[in-house]
This record gives sequence, C-alpha cells and structure tokens, in this order.
Amino acid sequence: MKKYSRILGYLNDQKKQVAFYFVTNLLAIVFATFSLVSVAPVLKILFTPDKTTVKGKGILAEVQAFVTQLILQYQPMKALIVIVSVIVTATLLKNLFLYLSRYILMPIRNNVLRRLRNDMFVKTISLPIGFFTEERKGDLMSRMTNDINEVELSIMATLEVIIREPLTIIFTLGSMIIISPQLTLFLLLFLPVIGAIIAIIGKSLKKRSTKAQEQLGEMLGVLDETLGGLRILKAFSAEKQQYQKFSTINDQVFHTRNQISLRQELGSPLSETVGVIAVGVILWYGGSLIFSGQTTMTGEWFIGYIILFTQIINPLKSLSNSLLNMKKGSAALERIEHLLNADNAIKEAENPLPIHSFKDAIELKEVSFSYGEKTILQHINVRIEKGKTIALVGSSGAGKSTLVDLIPRFHEVSTGALLLDGQDIRQYALQDLRSLMGIVSQEPILFNDTIYNNITLGTDGATQKQVEEAARIANAHSFIMQKPEGYQTIVGDRGTKLSGGERQRITIARAVLKNPPILILDEATSSLDTESERLVQHAINTLMQNRTSIVIAHRLSTVQHADEIIVLHKGQIAERGTHEQLLQNKGHYHKLVEMQQVK
Repeated sequence: MKKYSRILGYLNDQKKQVAFYFVTNLLAIVFATFSLVSVAPVLKILFTPDKTTVKGKGILAEVQAFVTQLILQYQPMKALIVIVSVIVTATLLKNLFLYLSRYILMPIRNNVLRRLRNDMFVKTISLPIGFFTEERKGDLMSRMTNDINEVELSIMATLEVIIREPLTIIFTLGSMIIISPQLTLFLLLFLPVIGAIIAIIGKSLKKRSTKAQEQLGEMLGVLDETLGGLRILKAFSAEKQQYQKFSTINDQVFHTRNQISLRQELGSPLSETVGVIAVGVILWYGGSLIFSGQTTMTGEWFIGYIILFTQIINPLKSLSNSLLNMKKGSAALERIEHLLNADNAIKEAENPLPIHSFKDAIELKEVSFSYGEKTILQHINVRIEKGKTIALVGSSGAGKSTLVDLIPRFHEVSTGALLLDGQDIRQYALQDLRSLMGIVSQEPILFNDTIYNNITLGTDGATQKQVEEAARIANAHSFIMQKPEGYQTIVGDRGTKLSGGERQRITIARAVLKNPPILILDEATSSLDTESERLVQHAINTLMQNRTSIVIAHRLSTVQHADEIIVLHKGQIAERGTHEQLLQNKGHYHKLVEMQQVK
C-alpha cells in the first residue's frame, strides 16, 4: 500500500465523506443480503405450505418458525404478500443507499484527481531549467494526461470496488455460513486458486503497462516535434520520414496495448469459470449432505444458498478485475511519482530573507557550474555595480546564457558564491529575488492569450493606462492599435499571429511594466531583420535607462557603449574591459569584431 500513500493522503481531509460512503454501502449490502435470504421463505410458502414442522435450532429454525406462524395465521397467499412486500421494500432501500454511496463517492474521486493534477503542475513549474534538458516534453505531457487518466480509470475506480465488494462478500459469506457451515467451509478451498491466478496475470500486466505509458510519452514527443517543425518538414519534403517515425511508435503502442487488453480481459472469464465450477461442486456436495442427513438444511434453504453463492461471483469478478486494474494503474502511478519526487536543486532557504530593492552590486566570486560531468563555467569573478551595463560576448557554447541564468537561480552554482548586495542569493526568498529582475530572451516567449494578458504576465493590478505606457516605451503601442481588437487581440500559439519584431516588442513591454531594477537581455535582437532590430534596439535602449543591465550580445555593435565587456571562452573569462581597451588588446574580442566586419 506504500505506493498508494499519496492517493490515500488526499483522502485525509475527506474522512467524513469516506465514512458516509462506507455507511451507505454497508446499509445497501445489508438490505441486498436480506432480500436474497428472504427468497427461501417464499419458496417455503409456495412449495411446502402444509408442512408445519420445524427442524433444528438456531437462526434458520427461528426463520422457519416465523414463516410457519405466518402461514397458519394468514394463510399461504397473505403470507406470501407480506414476505414479497418485505423483499420489495428491502430492494428499494438497497438501491437508495447504493445511489447515495455513489453520489458521495464521485466528488471524492474527482477531488483526488484534481489535487493530483495540481501537484504535478506545481512540481513541474518549480523544477529547475536543467531538469527539462534531460526529459522529453512529450513524456512529461503524457504523465500529466495519459497517466492521470490511467490512474482515474484503474486505481480511483477501484475505490468503489475495494470497499463495497469485500463488504458484500463478507455479508454473503456470513449468511452462507449460517445456512450451512460445512458447505461454506468446503467452498472456501477454491478462493486461493482464484487469488493465485489473479496474481500471475497482474504481474505481467504491470510490466507491460509501464512500457505502454513510456511509448505513449515518446509518441507525444514526436507529435510535438512534428507540429513545432511543420514548416521545415514541408520545406525538405520530410513528411513521409516523420510519418514512418510516428507510425513505428504507434505500432509498438498497438501491440503492447493488445497484450495488456488480452491479459486484462482474461481475469473476468477465469473468475466466472471458477465460479461456475464451484456451483457444480456445491450442487454435488450440498446434495450429498442433504441425502445423507448430515445437515438440517431443507430444499428451499439449499436453493437460497445457491442464489447467495451466485451473488458472490460478481463481487469476486469485480474485485479480481480491480486488482488487475490496480496493477495496471500502479505503473502509471509510479511514473507520476517519478515526476513528483524529482529532486529540485533550487531549494528555498528555511527562513528566507526578504528583499524588495537592489542597492549596491551583484558579485560572482570564484563561481563554477557543472551539469552532470560536464563543466560549463569555471572560476568566474565578476562585479556588476548598480546602474552599470555589463556585456557578455563570446562564441556559441562559451557559457554566456548559463552565467546569466545563475543570477535569477534558474540554475544553482556548483562552487563559489553569487552575492546580491553582499548576501548569498540562496538566502533570499526566491520570489523576491526574481521580482527584482526582468528578462528579455532571444526567443520571445508569448502565450496563446491576449496581448494585454501577455504584457501583464506576473504583474497584478496593472491599469490599462500603465499597460499602454509600457507598450509606448517598447515601440509596440502603434502596431497594437492597428490590430482589429487592439490589446485584446489573441496572439496565437507561441505568438504566431505576430511578426518576430512585434513579438519581441511585446516581451520588452512586459519587462517595462514590471519595472525591474536589474535587466537581463539574452541576444534580444539577434534573430530580427534590420528594420525590426532598429525598432527593438531603440526600445531596449529606452528600457536600459537607469537600470543595471546584463547584456548577452551576438551583434557586437550593440554593446560598444557598455561599461564593461566580458569575453567568455570555453567557460572562462578570456578578457575584459571597454570596447576601446579590448580592441587595443588584439585578443578574442578583436577577432570577433573583425569577423563581423568581414560579414
């Protein structure tokens, strides 16, 4: 049960509802069992109304005596009406409580799934950026969709069965023991056989279910890549190649799911077959007990016993199917747990310090960063004073983006210290720290929402006037107003309804509205055409005024006026200084400038 501890934990604050569910199920089963047991007195009235003798002692003898008294007092027809009325009433009450139990269960099930989805989403967005370089996006999406659905269809559906069916079996077996202890004891010898068969099937189901969920994640990954790169696929006529890749995985899912279904469906017919064999054995053994006089059970009670046993077959089938489903669902749950239990290297301090302003400097002291066994940055020493502009330049893979990602703690430094106003940034409240920073990246990230909502992202309480002012500073207001719906225009998936320059200016407007004291610009103009670059660069220059700026630049002409230019090479600082100083050094920076001039 340890693997289901998270699911059970979600039920802790719903103990009252679970208790009501248990009680309503119990009452439904009591009335159901009572209505079944009442069949024997009906048979007594129908087929032996003239026999008034009572054999034996105990509950059966008392019931027989009660029925005999009814027959003597009311005559068989009236006695039959009384008992049938009791059976009908018991059946109505059974169905009433059965409905109430399901009425109570549905919100419990849905609440558990809602909380599980929320926890998965919160965990996903809390994980460091580095986690997603190792995981396939499609597989993560599969865990939040297919695996959750599997948990709902298997484990959560079992909640109803795991409470109701054992109670049904207990009450039915109890009634059968009262009618004939010898026959019931003989019957119980068959139950271990059913359990062994279920265990064998369940073990193979779990293994194949894990494989199926992994294949679904891989298929979602291919689908995501296909939709994201559709333009390239068409340009290179690679649709057939991508289809073959998708089709191969789809065929694997097909075969694996067939194997799962065949084994899953085997549980019900097997348990039913064993049940029918058991009925045959009961008829043989029970008949021999009656013929030999070894039991006080009469013919009508023997028929009632068989009816009770047939009613125990369905709960056993449901229970066996549920146990198989739980094996199948536990594979999905393990994949969910893998995500929920993923180690988050970016941890909040136990008593984090609040910070609401930037006063002095950002300082990196002997900072190194490694990802796995690969060293990205080594012995970085940089001091960025308030109000200064620092530019990071260098070839691709030099570690520029990784360095700036350390400042808002997207990654954690491996060794050394990163200080803000003299305090290690790990001691600050994470949300407070990031609230001091605005980031404009090379790829403008927009959400499939309105322009207004994209600008106000993470900014509560901004007025329309403030949003428009931010857009004006970002050179975005004029093109926004030319849209049919203005600021309420939907930008499309990842902003595809806007041009590259328009998307970038929206992200700059977002940073302007946030009004952060520290600005991080990660090659914000490198992917734009000349006209868009001019407009965006003008907006960036306006944004950088009176702010501490860290600029990653591909086009070196945009950082000539930086207070300090730091040249990174293979994760280390190769040289540093102003534009003029670095040109005079004739080093890495000089080579980079010459190469761009040649272009």
